[in-house]
Amino acid sequence: MHVLLVCTANICRSPLAAAMLARGLADAGVAASVDSAGVLDAGRQPPDEILDELRARGLDEWLTHQSSSLTPERVRDAELIVCMAREHLREVVAVVPEARPYTFTLKDLVRRGGAGDAPRATGGLSTWLAALDATRTSADLLGSSAEDDVEDPFGRSRRAYRRTAAELDGLTAQLARLVADATAS
Repeated sequence: MHVLLVCTANICRSPLAAAMLARGLADAGVAASVDSAGVLDAGRQPPDEILDELRARGLDEWLTHQSSSLTPERVRDAELIVCMAREHLREVVAVVPEARPYTFTLKDLVRRGGAGDAPRATGGLSTWLAALDATRTSADLLGSSAEDDVEDPFGRSRRAYRRTAAELDGLTAQLARLVADATAS
């Protein structure tokens, strides 16, 4: 399985979430390749605050990360695309419209997948994602939403970086369990 995480510059949220999700999936016994991309140009280094958060969580293999850009090929190669905000989801779908059924914001996917009335994670990952997609409307993708968007800490205080990292830690752990359930069936 190939999972792609997407944010704006691919230096804060998406690489941190990718590192956390990769570990969570490995711990759950799910064989997956986890990568990240941004909607801006490639070649940027994460800020020190993100490197500190990676170190604090023992994710040292991600310390050499350099940003990379979202491309149609990367979108098509993924089986699941997890965006940090609705704006990133819209970018993905603009690049490859047929990617919508397997592209979600992290918060929305965890919320929909963990809801009491959510489609059961049976039939494999693509079947589960299609069932979750069927519960969305086009309006669910419009604008920005505190309910769906992970706050970008870039340029803010260390406390903002820690808060975002803690939020991503919890959300990626939940997503790893949901994906493990979906792929176990």
